[in-house]
Amino acid sequence: MTVSILVPSSLVREAEDKREATRKLGYVARAATVFRADRLLVFPDRDGERRWGGGFVETVLAYAATPPYLRKEAWDTRDELEYAGVLPPLRTVPRTGSGSNDSGSLRQGIVTEVGPEGRVRVNCGLQHPLSLLTSPGMEVEEGERVTVRISSRRPVRAKLEDRPLPGLDVGRTDLPAALGRSDAGVRIATSRLGERLTIGRLESLSARIRRDGMTAAFGAPGRGLPEMLEVEVERVAAGDDGTDPSDGRTRQDAGSGSSADAVELGSDAPDRFDLWLNTIPNQGSETVRTEEAMFASLACLTLTE
Repeated sequence: MTVSILVPSSLVREAEDKREATRKLGYVARAATVFRADRLLVFPDRDGERRWGGGFVETVLAYAATPPYLRKEAWDTRDELEYAGVLPPLRTVPRTGSGSNDSGSLRQGIVTEVGPEGRVRVNCGLQHPLSLLTSPGMEVEEGERVTVRISSRRPVRAKLEDRPLPGLDVGRTDLPAALGRSDAGVRIATSRLGERLTIGRLESLSARIRRDGMTAAFGAPGRGLPEMLEVEVERVAAGDDGTDPSDGRTRQDAGSGSSADAVELGSDAPDRFDLWLNTIPNQGSETVRTEEAMFASLACLTLTE
C-alpha cells in the first residue's frame, strides 16, 4: 500500500513573508510524516503562485524531509532555506526490517568518499562515517544518498541496501503523471464542494484504501482544486467525474473489486479523480488552511479496524 500526497506550487500564496511560508511548509511536511505518507509531491499551479513558486515549495519540503544529521552535508546555502530554522522537527520513526535475515533499522546516508574495490565511506548520522562495501552491480557516486541498514550499534554492524531511501520522498510532478501511476490507489480530490464524508461512507472507503493505497490531492488557500483544474462546481458536487457515490468506486470498476479498472487518465484530463471528498463537512471556520485540511483528512482516511 502506497500513500501519496499532492500539494500545489501555490501552497504558500497567502504567506506574508518567507518566514511564514517556511513555517507553513513545515507543518505540511509534518502532516505527511505523521500519517506515514510515502510521497509528498508538488504539482504546478502557476496561475495561483505569487511571491514563491514551486521551486521554493519543493526545496523547503525536501529539506524538511532530510534527516537532520544529513542536512549540513546534503544542502548548500540557499536563499530558499533562509528561515529553515523555524521548521518543526519531523522525528520520523525509523523503518525496521523483519525476520532473522532482515533485522535492524533503515537509515539514509550520504556517500562522502568512493574508494577502490567497491568500498565507500558513508555518513549516516553515527559518531563516525562508516566504511562499507557495495553489493555486486551497485554503483554509487560521492554525494549520493543511499540506504543503510544498521543491525547493531555496539559494535557497529551495517550494510548498504540497494533499495529506495527510507522516509518521505519529496518531488515535483504533474497531476496526470501522479494520478496515472500503477500504485496511485484511490485517487481523492479534497474540496469543501465535494461529497460529505460520513461514518457510514468511511468504513468501505478506508477498507479500499488499506487494500489499494491512495493518492490525495489538496488545494491552496483561496484557490481550491475545482478552480485550479477548471472543473465546474456542479460536477464536483454531483460526483460527475466517473464516481459511483455509493462506494467511491468509478463506474467503470464498480463490481470488479479492483482499482486497476479505474477510469483511464489522459494527459488532458487532470480532473479525473475517483471521488471528490469533503472531509470537514461541518467546518466552523470560513476557511481551512491546507495543513489543517491535511491533518483532518488523513486522520480519517488512514483509520484502521
